[in-house]
Amino acid sequence: MKLNRELLSNENAQNEIGLKMPAFDVQAVKEKTMEEPIWLHCGAGNIFRAFLGAAHQQLLNKGTTDKGIIAAEGYDFEIVDVMEGYDNLTINVMLKDTGEVDYEVVASIVDYLKMDLSDADFEKVINIMKAPSLQMVSFTITEKGYSITDASGEFTNVVKEDFTNGPSQVKSYIGKVVYMLHERYQAGKHPIALVSMDNMSHNGEKLAASVRQFASKWVENGFMDQGFVDYLNDETLVSFPWSMIDKITPRPDVKVKAMLEEKGLEGMDPCMTERHTYVSPYVNGEETEYLVIEDHFPNGRPALEEAGIIFTDRKTVNATETMKVTACLNPLHTALAVYGCLLGYEAIYEEMKDEDLVKLIKQLGYQEGLPTVVDPEIISPKAFIDEVINRRLPNPFIPDAPQRIVTDTSQKLSIRFGNTLKAYVEQGDVSSLVAIPLVYAGWLRYLMGVDDQGEAMTLSPDPLLPELLPIFESVELGKEPEAEAIQALLKNADIFGIDLYEAGIGEDVWQLFLQLAKAPGAVRETLQQELAKI
Repeated sequence: MKLNRELLSNENAQNEIGLKMPAFDVQAVKEKTMEEPIWLHCGAGNIFRAFLGAAHQQLLNKGTTDKGIIAAEGYDFEIVDVMEGYDNLTINVMLKDTGEVDYEVVASIVDYLKMDLSDADFEKVINIMKAPSLQMVSFTITEKGYSITDASGEFTNVVKEDFTNGPSQVKSYIGKVVYMLHERYQAGKHPIALVSMDNMSHNGEKLAASVRQFASKWVENGFMDQGFVDYLNDETLVSFPWSMIDKITPRPDVKVKAMLEEKGLEGMDPCMTERHTYVSPYVNGEETEYLVIEDHFPNGRPALEEAGIIFTDRKTVNATETMKVTACLNPLHTALAVYGCLLGYEAIYEEMKDEDLVKLIKQLGYQEGLPTVVDPEIISPKAFIDEVINRRLPNPFIPDAPQRIVTDTSQKLSIRFGNTLKAYVEQGDVSSLVAIPLVYAGWLRYLMGVDDQGEAMTLSPDPLLPELLPIFESVELGKEPEAEAIQALLKNADIFGIDLYEAGIGEDVWQLFLQLAKAPGAVRETLQQELAKI
């Protein structure tokens, strides 16, 4: 059997091998969607297909809506080519911590299009954008996708070129989005919601800032009129709702591929594109998922609350996101990522069998993070951590790797730990912190590129590696490192969210780093020594 439209009518696939099929006429939904589109999504990655596509399919199955989602990919166009080879279908493999596995053929995504001005698809994207029926454009493009400036705060080269060359030659992601919005503006100033669903703080605010700043530059350079900027600034017409999303969706796992092949499915091989995206006809993810969205949609929205998505006000979204990112999940992930790499682990669930690492994240979550959290009331912070530690992270069916999670750590530390540390500084109680200094010191030790056995390890991508690696290239296990550059790094508030020496833990982190780097085996020894203080 192959994953294509013919499979949808294969009773054997549904009855004997347990593939849950869409309960709607796929072709009719596609035709209706293209006539009156309601939802355009930018970023055709795994979480979109495993979460958003599957959620919307619930509405289609119930008959709540008769229109699907159109996906537009603006970064890695090979994803579109791969999905077209499977008639735009995806097998969503839900891996439960109980060991059960659910398989569903997701057909709610009716088309995949390339956001490429040189491709005929872009005209289709523009026509969709012009449609009065369109209610929202959502985004899962990673935090980097929203940035139009570099680390120094200067506009990137491609953005500068876009400012000069104008819409007809636009290349940057945000530039394309602004071009599309301008077409909607010219078509009648139709209302629209632009919804960032990326895992970052104040995501709607960041999207709005980039879009408005970019548009203002095009107005300044004479490519557009001031009325367009006024349109973008009028939230009764163009809104930028905030959201909090949470679902662990690792890259396609070959063990899942084997499970599908055992069921008789062919052509399940994952591939890596030239842009290093892992893509396959299936997506594998955990059962647990949360999406909380600010309910601000000027042109209406799909009834996604029927699929478990929570709509609320901005304050509650922010409290929920802050709870997750600064205390209940993301800091724990970073701790496991850093120490997992140092201790030679290749899977998060394997780390959860390590008593030292479990003790570290329990201290980090329950004792150091939770006391600083504002309860969002729609989700219990304590229950959230309980679920993370007892069900989600130990799930052997979620083959997530510390090497993936440690990617871009320099961009994450200030968000995941900075607010918590500032709360302790305000209370004058930093001396009680054990786990946070260990994570900071562990990251410094990770940047040496040597694991706890003294073996070289490959560092995951990080935009600051060109600046960081020279600081650590001469640091060797067992040799006293030069203090000046590393201690200066600990004062970098852009990375840590606060000057660690001003916060009162800079010297603690420095001394912990020296312990971690004194010899092979020192990482394990230091962990046990520090955790014994709890």
